[in-house]
Amino acid sequence: MAVAREVSVQLVVNGAPRAATVPARTLLVHFLRDQLRLTGTHVGCDTTQCGACTVALDGVAVKSCTVLAAQADGHEVTTIEGLTGQHGAGQQGTGQHGAGQDGSALDPVQQAFQDEHALQCGYCTPGMVMAVRQLLADHPRPTEDEVRHALSGNICRCTGYQNIVAAVLRAAELEG
Repeated sequence: MAVAREVSVQLVVNGAPRAATVPARTLLVHFLRDQLRLTGTHVGCDTTQCGACTVALDGVAVKSCTVLAAQADGHEVTTIEGLTGQHGAGQQGTGQHGAGQDGSALDPVQQAFQDEHALQCGYCTPGMVMAVRQLLADHPRPTEDEVRHALSGNICRCTGYQNIVAAVLRAAELEG
């Protein structure tokens, strides 16, 4: 039996249908970054240790360095770029506090990270935000201990996590 060297994938990414032919062993993170140019999803380790590549696959947070693009065929993926404006919070079109670069409203988790100064270099932030969205979907009112446990699979080498935890608790308030 011959092994396919290339595969066709069709999926919905950030609400838009996307299709491509990729090498069969292409990881989802590389498909998103290299094929679709969605560079908000970061590659930190390629071993599932850091969480910088976290995206939502059919609404569930996954580390995209462990999913083949072919496995995402027929599914829906949301990246950090797909969050802006989903909830209608903030000041649309102003380019000021509460707005994304394109003027659309920030997601409540993104807003909380901004409000609580929960980032420094920002490399881990997209993965953290995606992981926090999963946490809040599963536990809308998490305790500090639940937050720390839920984020144990996401590494930040800059902040010391205190402001990240504060941002998660703030996001729970904003979404509540």
